[in-house]
Amino acid sequence: MTTAPALPEPLKDLKIQYTKIFINNEWHDSASGKKFPVLNPATGEKICDVSEGDKADVDKAVKAARKAFELGSCWRTMDASERGRLLNKLADLIERDRLLLATMESLNGGKLFPTSYLMDLGGCINTLRYCAGWSDKIQGRTIPMDGNYFTFTRHEPVGVCGQIIPWNFPLVMFVWKIAPALCCGNTVVVKPAEQTPLTALHMGSLIKEAGFPPGVVNIVPGYGPTAGAAISSHMDIDKVAFTGSTEVGKMIKEAAGKSNLKRVTLELGGKSPNIIFADADLDSAVEFAHIGLFYHQGQCCIAGSRIFVEEPIYDEFVRRSVERAKKNVLGNPLAPGVNQGPQIDKEQYDRILALIESGKKEGAKLECGGGPWGDKGYFIQPTVFSNVTDEMRIAKEEVSRFRTFCMLDYILCFNCHARCAF
Repeated sequence: MTTAPALPEPLKDLKIQYTKIFINNEWHDSASGKKFPVLNPATGEKICDVSEGDKADVDKAVKAARKAFELGSCWRTMDASERGRLLNKLADLIERDRLLLATMESLNGGKLFPTSYLMDLGGCINTLRYCAGWSDKIQGRTIPMDGNYFTFTRHEPVGVCGQIIPWNFPLVMFVWKIAPALCCGNTVVVKPAEQTPLTALHMGSLIKEAGFPPGVVNIVPGYGPTAGAAISSHMDIDKVAFTGSTEVGKMIKEAAGKSNLKRVTLELGGKSPNIIFADADLDSAVEFAHIGLFYHQGQCCIAGSRIFVEEPIYDEFVRRSVERAKKNVLGNPLAPGVNQGPQIDKEQYDRILALIESGKKEGAKLECGGGPWGDKGYFIQPTVFSNVTDEMRIAKEEVSRFRTFCMLDYILCFNCHARCAF
C-alpha cells in the first residue's frame, strides 16, 4: 500500500516558461501572430499571454502528427515495450515537476493546492504508469478455421487523434486523453481549454524531454470556434475525443460526420442527484452531499447538485446543510486553510449569479449565500436553496450550451410513498 506524499508549500516564484504552440517537439508562434490573455481566477489579473492557434496552426499540427504516424517512421516501428518505457519516463518527469505543475494548476485554474498536488498530480502519474503497462499487452487472437487457412486478428492504432479538453481538470484531462492514445501507438493533436492552457504547454516540454519522437504529441492552444472546430472537421484526423458540454458535443459529432466520418468519443454533461432516505446517518449524508457538490467549487461533471431528501428528515437536513456550507473558507486556493476557491472565469461567474437569481424568481427559498464574495476574483458565496421543484431552472440545467458548473446546493423533498423514481 502506497502512502500519499507530504504536502509541501506552493512555489512562491512560479515562472511561466512555455506560452507558444507545441508542434513537432518545437515551439511556434501562431500563424496569425495573435495571442490571448490567461488569467488568475482568484484575482482576475493576467498571468501571461499565450499564442492563439487557429485552423492554420491545426493544419500544421495535423501534418506533423500524420508524418509521425507514417509507415516506417520511428514511432510506427518502435517496440510496444519502448512506448511503455516512454510513458513511464513521462510519469517520472511529472513526479520531478510535481510541485511546479500543482502550483501552476492552482494559479491558472483556481483549484485548491492540496487537491492539485495530492489528487490531480497523483492521478496523472498513476494513469501514465497504468497505460505504460498496457503498451505491450494489446494483442489479437488466432481463430480456428476449416481448411488450409490461418486466421488472426490484430489491433492497430487508429491514427491521428484530435483531443479537446476542458478547463475544470486541465492536467488530468490532458493525461487521460494522451496516455491511452500513445499507449496504442497513435499520434495526437491536443487543444487545451483557453482558460487553462499552461499545464498542458508545460507537459509539451516534458514530452520532448522524455524522448517521444517529433510530431507524436502536438499542443495547439486556442478557442473552440476556431481551433476546436478545425480539429472536429479536419479531413486528416481519424478520431476526435472531447470532454465538455452536451451542446458542444453535438456540434463536434456533426462536424465529424460532415467531414470524413471520423470516430468520436464524447464525455458530456450531467445533473447528478443524491437521494437520501429517512433512515440515513444524517451527519454522514450531509457531509458527503456537501463534498459531492462543493468539491472544486462544483466544477465537476459528477457534482451532486440535486439533493433529494425524504420528507421526515427534510427540514433537519436543510438546517444542517446550511450550517455546513457556512463553514466553507473562501480565498486564494494556494493559501493554507482555504477550502473554496474561485469560479474559473467571469463568464461562468456571471452565469452562476444569473442562475441564483432565477432560483429566487421561480420560488425557491434561498437558505444562505446567493451573491459574490470578496472584492476581486470570481468568488461566489456557498449557496443553498430549499423548496426546489423539478421544473425550476436550477434543478435541471448544468447550465447552457457552454456548460456552467455551479456550487449551488438544491435540496428537493420527496415522499417515499408518492414518489419512488427519480
